[in-house]
Amino acid sequence: MIVRNVNDKEVLDTTYLAHGGAIARMILDRRTLREIGFLAIATLSPGKEIEEHIDPMEEIYFVLSGTGEMRVDDDARPVKPGDATWIPTGSRHSLLNTGDEDCTVLVVASPWD
Repeated sequence: MIVRNVNDKEVLDTTYLAHGGAIARMILDRRTLREIGFLAIATLSPGKEIEEHIDPMEEIYFVLSGTGEMRVDDDARPVKPGDATWIPTGSRHSLLNTGDEDCTVLVVASPWD
């Protein structure tokens, strides 16, 4: 069993700027996982955006706090805490924080073989 906290040194050491807007950290990734790509947490400040990009794996964005506008290909929808968005492999996607507080999301990715 592995238990990781978002404040563990192993997680804090992975802090990076994700797609131009979010401060992200890898909670679990390929260093530990066998079949899941990664579990990350990302925080967007008000007005910031995870810029449109395409990933080679399917993902799920799960909103923990704040609000935003999630775009997947040509579809855009508002998201709030408790919302999960499935992003198919190869789809363009972005997330804009439309609120006045941080928007925090968990991102789960799984390779498609």
